[in-house]
Amino acid sequence: MLKVNHLSFSYNKTPILQDISFEVLPGEHVSIIGESGSGKSTLLKLLYGEMDLDHGQIFWKDTEVLGPKHNLVVGYPFMKYVAQEFDLMPFITVEENVGKHLSNFYPEEKQKRVEELLEVVGLTDFAKVKVKTLSGGQKQRVALARAIAKEPEIMLLDEPFGHIDNFKKHPLRRNFFNYLKRNNVSCVVATHDKEDVLPYSDKMIVLNEHKILEQGTPMSLYNHPKNKLVASFFEEYNKIDEEIVYAHQLKVVNHSEMESVIKKSYFLGQTFLIEAIYKGKSIYFHHAHALEEGETVFLSISK
Repeated sequence: MLKVNHLSFSYNKTPILQDISFEVLPGEHVSIIGESGSGKSTLLKLLYGEMDLDHGQIFWKDTEVLGPKHNLVVGYPFMKYVAQEFDLMPFITVEENVGKHLSNFYPEEKQKRVEELLEVVGLTDFAKVKVKTLSGGQKQRVALARAIAKEPEIMLLDEPFGHIDNFKKHPLRRNFFNYLKRNNVSCVVATHDKEDVLPYSDKMIVLNEHKILEQGTPMSLYNHPKNKLVASFFEEYNKIDEEIVYAHQLKVVNHSEMESVIKKSYFLGQTFLIEAIYKGKSIYFHHAHALEEGETVFLSISK
């Protein structure tokens, strides 16, 4: 397993991460979330050994993960890291990039492995295409396939689907994360997208002001958000009488003490997000259809 013990790191004497501790079990999917600048990407680089810690230790099983002061070559064979910048070879084909570090002693097995990986990331039809001609999203998929080619024990993924459009993102996410789970590959994912977290993560860690604000299962943090930052990651929310209330938890009723005036309706597909004024402030709730501006409604909290 991965063990992070009291990790601290600063850059030019500016604290970035302080006293970070957590574990990742074999085959476990852990998501790191937080606002921009919270240290998500920095944490992944430290886990990979790309930078030296100020304090603390990182272990994968019995091996301590050390930085460039101790290792001439950054990284470890059991771990793969996919950053937001892709280190691909532009003038060779997709399949050549994916199979670059696979053994040539067994060409048939190598070809079969490459084909399997291209199917996982949805690039079978682009096998013979040179990487330089691909879009950013396609390059990201090549980078993901290449990272799992040699069957790492743990993957570090920094916004792994950030360059991929919504037409491809959902099936790719399912295929890739399910592949890791089937093969018992641990993964730590830094993300700002709740769709990377809710359906797939076993545990999520929330970074804020250099420290871990909360950690737990996505279901527990979603159902019992203790602060506005966590609630805002999942969906639209309101603060009503010091209580965090998601927009979907407010319902229109015949009469209640929550008399509100409609300000605007936003079409979301299956529902509308309604903005209303309650006690002089905007609150938000979901409704089956649009409501007229200026209309008075009564709301009730349903949990």
